[in-house]
Amino acid sequence: MTLEDFKKIYDKPGSIVLIEGKRKVKETEKESLVQLGKILAEQTKHITFRSGNAAGSDELFSRGVCRVDPSRLMVITPYTGHRQKKNIANQSISLDDINLEKEDEVLYYSKKNKKTKHLIDKYVKGERGRYAIKAAYIIRDTIKVIGTGKIKPVSLGIFYDDLNEPMSGGTGHTMDICLKNNIPVINQLKWMKWLNNTTQH
Repeated sequence: MTLEDFKKIYDKPGSIVLIEGKRKVKETEKESLVQLGKILAEQTKHITFRSGNAAGSDELFSRGVCRVDPSRLMVITPYTGHRQKKNIANQSISLDDINLEKEDEVLYYSKKNKKTKHLIDKYVKGERGRYAIKAAYIIRDTIKVIGTGKIKPVSLGIFYDDLNEPMSGGTGHTMDICLKNNIPVINQLKWMKWLNNTTQH
């Protein structure tokens, strides 16, 4: 998929594209994430960009989008006030605002993460200890993709991944949820080419 293909397929009213990835970003690649967010926002009209307000990839992609149009950035956060000073999104939705007991599909897919599976029900029942809170991040990652009864799902996931350990950790969970729901994903192997082609023109 080229950048032109991306625009033709996804730049439509109501379209939501996930932009996120690893917290650890190579120093030499940080500016590329900002540039991608900026270019995607500049070259599209309708897409809302969704992220998770995490440090690293989320923040860098979001910074690029907001240089063009902050109103097109939405973040899903694991709790109210999460990284509040760094949250530059126009729209921010916290898990605290969602009645998770009514979101069976979210819980089903969140439990696909074996490391936190046993914590999901504890979190939903109100536990907020340092272990249970780990479930909030996985639930947040699930909602970023499939949404809820009131939040629309995404159409595409654009990721910055660790190419040495691909699809691992929370980013891997998010990518896996995309794939399980037939939502295409691309990583920097694809979108770096978009940047290269853009700078050559």
